[in-house]
Amino acid sequence: MVPQDHLLRKIENVLDFEFIREKVKPLYSENNGRPSVDPVVLFKILFIGYLFGIRSERQLIREVEMNMAYRWFLGYNLTEKIPNHSTISQNRRRRFSESNVYQEIFDHIVFEALELKLADGKHLYSDSTHLKANANKKKFQLKDVEKSTRAYLDDLESDINKDRLEHGKSELKKKVVTPEIKETKVSTTDPDSGYMVRDGKPEGFFYLDHRTVDGKFNIITDTYVTAGNVNDATPYLQRLDHQIERFGFKTEAVGLDAGYLSTAICKGLSDREIFGVIGYRSWKRPEGHMAKYEYIYDAESDSYLCPAGARLVYRTTNREGYREYASESSVCQHCSWRSECTQSKNCKKVITRHVWEDHREKVLANRRTAKGKEIYARRKETVERSFADAKQLHGHRYARFRGLKKIQEQCLLAAACQNMKKIALALA
Repeated sequence: MVPQDHLLRKIENVLDFEFIREKVKPLYSENNGRPSVDPVVLFKILFIGYLFGIRSERQLIREVEMNMAYRWFLGYNLTEKIPNHSTISQNRRRRFSESNVYQEIFDHIVFEALELKLADGKHLYSDSTHLKANANKKKFQLKDVEKSTRAYLDDLESDINKDRLEHGKSELKKKVVTPEIKETKVSTTDPDSGYMVRDGKPEGFFYLDHRTVDGKFNIITDTYVTAGNVNDATPYLQRLDHQIERFGFKTEAVGLDAGYLSTAICKGLSDREIFGVIGYRSWKRPEGHMAKYEYIYDAESDSYLCPAGARLVYRTTNREGYREYASESSVCQHCSWRSECTQSKNCKKVITRHVWEDHREKVLANRRTAKGKEIYARRKETVERSFADAKQLHGHRYARFRGLKKIQEQCLLAAACQNMKKIALALA
């Protein structure tokens, strides 16, 4: 009665879920308590919910009771009693919530894809999408929140002092870093969510699912959740290293959108010898003002040449990691282009260049090559399509629960089910 081409049949034919029993064995007592529902069945019920976009656990159990294919997938006949919805929710909340089982299940499915040659980690595509938090955007408190410290600051400080010494300047004294405090909207309903304000995006409390997809067959290799007000670039290098270490990837290239274009990301990709292709967002400049690209950098003399032919020479390297190049005021004050070049009262034009700018320029140049264009064009077919499928078919528009840890579990299960589907359809 269950069609041979049904998705659940295809999944059952290619994946053995017995590994779940070993993953959860430490969470059960062998000689105490009442007989439990088979943990494989519990997780298979959850898989059905994510595979077919059923968000409510009560509704999920009702669907399982009525659907022949669901019963067959779980190993129940027509008359057997299906576990109560509270059994699903209580096991999820009490037994599994403090474990790492969701991550282990996701990782196991990725390893299965690697063994089946459906992924290799050579080309990885990353992006983020927002999940609407279960929180009213009008119910919040304004709180002073400490901004997170960026992981690359020690490396940057070292390179700043190295650059200053090369230019005959003294090292900067060690600065006492005081935590930066920012007034932020914090939800009274779900404090772990973040108030998101982005161009072209809805405003309110959201979570972000930072996802990486393998370019070979769109297998999801990583999913990581943050609050909605976290920049896409912040967790990227850490998550890239996690995948390389966990799955043994030998990553050759990555494709990212313009939200990841930062000197730190470009430097990190260069250090890892990865061919980075990142989109570029052009910024509108005030009308009648020259753009920075009109000033040509001369690496040999370490100076900039302005459109009028005057040279801007190195002055210093500041604490933020930017070299400052300044013109001579005696030259600029008589220049016919001065009004388009600078509005400074001392008639000086200052241009900044980051100490890691060479890495950024290299990544931007990658995007213009034939290989770079091909990689960047694949973004919409990989990670963007993965998110579209997740939202349209697997209930990924909304956070089902409250709290960062629970949303992480939701995203891991959704991604694992998408991978199961990909594997099953590929081998069908």
